[in-house]
Amino acid sequence: MKIALHDNDKTNFPNLALMKLSAFYKASDNEITWYAPIFSQFYDAVYSSKVFTFTQKDSLFGTVYKGGTGYKLFNELPQEIEHICPDYTLYPKFESALGFLTRGCPNKCKWCVVPKKEGNIRPNADIEEFLDGRKSAVLLDNNVLASEYGLAQIEKISKLKIKIDFNQGLDARLIDNSVAKLLSKVKWLKPVRLACDTKSQMDSIFKAVQLLRWNNVHPSTYFVYVLVRDVSDALERVKFLKGLHLDPFAQPYIDFENSTKPTKEQRNFARWVNHKAIFKTVDWKDYKSGTKNTICT
Repeated sequence: MKIALHDNDKTNFPNLALMKLSAFYKASDNEITWYAPIFSQFYDAVYSSKVFTFTQKDSLFGTVYKGGTGYKLFNELPQEIEHICPDYTLYPKFESALGFLTRGCPNKCKWCVVPKKEGNIRPNADIEEFLDGRKSAVLLDNNVLASEYGLAQIEKISKLKIKIDFNQGLDARLIDNSVAKLLSKVKWLKPVRLACDTKSQMDSIFKAVQLLRWNNVHPSTYFVYVLVRDVSDALERVKFLKGLHLDPFAQPYIDFENSTKPTKEQRNFARWVNHKAIFKTVDWKDYKSGTKNTICT
């Protein structure tokens, strides 16, 4: 069969589901290609993946199978595909392994779809299931520190001397001295990622950062996701993070149904925070007064 793959989001970040589908069908000597509308009549099947609800759906032709949270909340790959090593040849410029050690999250943050989709935290895969001999890995776990299995996998990763990046962030509330010591054994592909989505998390961030730095987890300018709903509230958190010499990254809130669009102020605030040359030299008050009639793109 001739099978076409379609990444609806077009983010330039590898689509893990498509990589697994490619590996599965290549194992049965099927021909795999990227979808192109002009050749749609020649495809036996088209597999389209959409992660984000806010990306516009493309028009597709032929026998199309759709998956991903962006299309439908409750759909999963069959287990024989979920636990196959991804086809890394789809993204030749991406040099790291990619996967989930754990799935789910015990928290029930009202802005997060993970608990609804995946349920509570549970083991998913051993690092070597998808490592494929690579020397680094980008891990997509939503709350790996909440799992004893996840902690054991981090210990294993440290012994394998693999550089890692927990792309979705670590829960600062779960970082005590023993966890910080464990994280100090790891080689980091990117700075440790945390999240400060509410002011109630500020104390946990402060304590976690102290422990991480005390245990020499480097680089020490940790990356922190900042959910932006009320801008004044987010500004307080950003100033707090800046005072700790952390690297905040602002994300305007979009609900799962995509019915809540970011406001002009939220978008401009995110641009101010995320444009580091501006963030380090211009106060929000001055930036806001200079951009009040613009929308960042």
